[in-house]
Amino acid sequence: MNDPATTGRLDLAKAGRDEAALLLARVALAAGPGVMAEYAHGGPARAKGDGSPVTAADEQAEATIRERLAAWAGPIPIVAEEATAAGVPIAIAERFVLVDPLDGTREFIARNGEFTVNVALIERGRPIAGAVYAPALERLWFAGARAFACAAPLGADLPRREAWRALAVRAAPPALTALASRSHGDSATEAFLAGLPIADRRSAGSSLKFCVIAEGEGDVYPRFGPTMEWDTAAGDAVLRAAGGATLSVEGGPLLYGKIAAGLRNGGFVAWGDPRAAARAVHR
Repeated sequence: MNDPATTGRLDLAKAGRDEAALLLARVALAAGPGVMAEYAHGGPARAKGDGSPVTAADEQAEATIRERLAAWAGPIPIVAEEATAAGVPIAIAERFVLVDPLDGTREFIARNGEFTVNVALIERGRPIAGAVYAPALERLWFAGARAFACAAPLGADLPRREAWRALAVRAAPPALTALASRSHGDSATEAFLAGLPIADRRSAGSSLKFCVIAEGEGDVYPRFGPTMEWDTAAGDAVLRAAGGATLSVEGGPLLYGKIAAGLRNGGFVAWGDPRAAARAVHR
């Protein structure tokens, strides 16, 4: 990957995966200060039409992300959660950007720090680059062809290359560590986990679950409750680049750009070691 200081304006419709990852990382970082200003302010949440919560932080982060993409990237379709909720039609192309400006709004409201800014580049249904920024934790995960993590102080630009740590999933041990949603449990997930050799369970909010597995600190994250593509794309990009896989319950990789489904995901399971997925199928 090139030094981010020299990245400049980049045409995301044509860019290589690594160059795209750097730009997306910088875009995600730029949204952090506004999110944390609202976090400190403690403003109220309100319900959207689907009943999910939204705050001023969601809206401000999305505006910042759009502004930075307009300034730093060439023309490319952008599908963002709050704009879509407000009725903006979904428009995609062979490549498009998915934005969840504040994944884990419930964690934001609960003030536990486990919320993230997520930006991903999709190509032909696959997340080929992405960035996940946890501003309260001052931690960034990003990926193109490879995945990295680094400390990312609030308001700072992307650190230089020597500060990045390359990520790789671990080989699945005989007894697995499962990641589960802190705010969205369901009976199907519990039934799935009951059929696996689980030694430990960790709860985490937002897309952090993908990142924990990408760092080699967990093995499996099942999710059978409803999610949207912007909820998963950036974390999925990081996990895949670290050697993991996110598989739909119907079989095959989780796909993106599902216009007919309104960009809703079906059930999926994220795995660190894809061989563990194959063993689970044959149990």
